[in-house]
Amino acid sequence: MKENIIIIGGGIAGLEAAGQLIRLGYNPIIIEKEDHLGGHVADWNCLFPDMSSAEELVSKLIKNAAEANIFTNTEILFINRLKDNYNVMLSNGISIIARVVLFATGFKLFEAAKKEEYGYGIYDKVITNRDLEHWFNTGDDSRIDTDEMEAIGFVHCVGSRDEKAKNPQCSKVCCITAVKQAIEMKQKFPQARIYCFYMDLRMFGKKYEDFYISAQRDYGIRFIRGRVSEVSENIDGKVIVKAEDTLAGKPVKVTLDLLVLMSGMVCNPDSTKVAGMVALPADTDGFLKSRDNIADITSSPKDGIFYAGACTGPKTIPETLAEARTAALNIHTYLQ
Repeated sequence: MKENIIIIGGGIAGLEAAGQLIRLGYNPIIIEKEDHLGGHVADWNCLFPDMSSAEELVSKLIKNAAEANIFTNTEILFINRLKDNYNVMLSNGISIIARVVLFATGFKLFEAAKKEEYGYGIYDKVITNRDLEHWFNTGDDSRIDTDEMEAIGFVHCVGSRDEKAKNPQCSKVCCITAVKQAIEMKQKFPQARIYCFYMDLRMFGKKYEDFYISAQRDYGIRFIRGRVSEVSENIDGKVIVKAEDTLAGKPVKVTLDLLVLMSGMVCNPDSTKVAGMVALPADTDGFLKSRDNIADITSSPKDGIFYAGACTGPKTIPETLAEARTAALNIHTYLQ
């Protein structure tokens, strides 16, 4: 009989780990609170830097994990430690016993409405990166008027690198996501002027710098280094953005048909809620604390509990998938 491995979270980390554990001869059991698998990536359209399909990636991961036992629309009621096992009670009334639990609980996007100065939820033409991806997928958002799209702005670091928002760390993917979405909007609206307001551009990943250079050279996207100081609305319903161009050393004022806020990654509150059931500590950034932030990031301080993906901090998709594979191998080593 195959040994159970409980995986909390059915995003790309949980799915990839499940696929690897199946190959290693285990019986992974995925617990997902939403009604679908794939997590945040399932809501995305194209992925940077190659503009590949998010749907294709998620479908591939689901196919590889098809032999796993999967519970959607299901939450963890409690976890308690037995002698050598963990007993996990689910909201559907099922109780599962396993020697290993893998947290793949992911992240939550910062709530842009908390940064009132940017006007999300106040001005009609202010949306978030998630809203824009939804529009890319469905074409459905009354705030986006395709007949009038002459100027579009993107604000980086919304809720990231922000002491007031209690989130001082970089979210890692906001800069490159802004570049990707800016290119997509330029492709849809070639006549539009597109601005990106940034603090610093952090293009650390493979081909990210090429992507950024292409955005300027091939699409004419304008990058303005400086914090947005004020967002308001004029009588026509357009968005007025004031900022300081710190490279040119002068103030900037632009009128936009759409302003997109790049909400950063914060710790998923469901992660800390479930982690608290077995006294797993949070790190100083609010994410779950690994046993070792250098050589053993997929292990928790508790025996038999492992981590994968953005539950321990902001991650790119390649990093998340690599951690999921590492976690699966570490689980196999632990059980052997």
